[in-house]
Amino acid sequence: MRRPAADRPPGSRSYDPVRHWQAGAVKWSPRAGETAALAVVGAGLALSLVVLDPAGRILVGAGSLLLLGLAGRDLLARPRLSAGPDGVDVRTLTGGRHLPWPGLLVRVRETRRLGVRGRTLELDTTGGPDDPGVLVVLARRDLGADPEVVAQALRSLDPTRG
Repeated sequence: MRRPAADRPPGSRSYDPVRHWQAGAVKWSPRAGETAALAVVGAGLALSLVVLDPAGRILVGAGSLLLLGLAGRDLLARPRLSAGPDGVDVRTLTGGRHLPWPGLLVRVRETRRLGVRGRTLELDTTGGPDDPGVLVVLARRDLGADPEVVAQALRSLDPTRG
């Protein structure tokens, strides 16, 4: 007999993060498999520099540095987004930023470019015309999950929402 979706463990297909959260334990990071794949491909490109001509070394070397840099960013800025009872924390390479729940606007922006649909999670703290606020934009790759699911979870965690 199949268990209801609310009772399934986090590894199952229809896991609902909104029902299974614990204060301070809700975190989103890039997927470990994607980060490992970036590192492996970057290292492979770096090793292939030995057999290339000078122009190829420049192009492949730049690609290798880019992939290894992205993998390093994924490892250093973990978790990328975490939520707790006092607000949301966003980690970057230069540090982190705490966004308190009061005044935090969570929305998902959907764009279509060249026939490809993309979704991003926007965390906005702008209070008015004189308040510069903070705008944080995170894509699916940054979160390791669909931005719509993350937005739903954040909205359900927000104690200021009625």
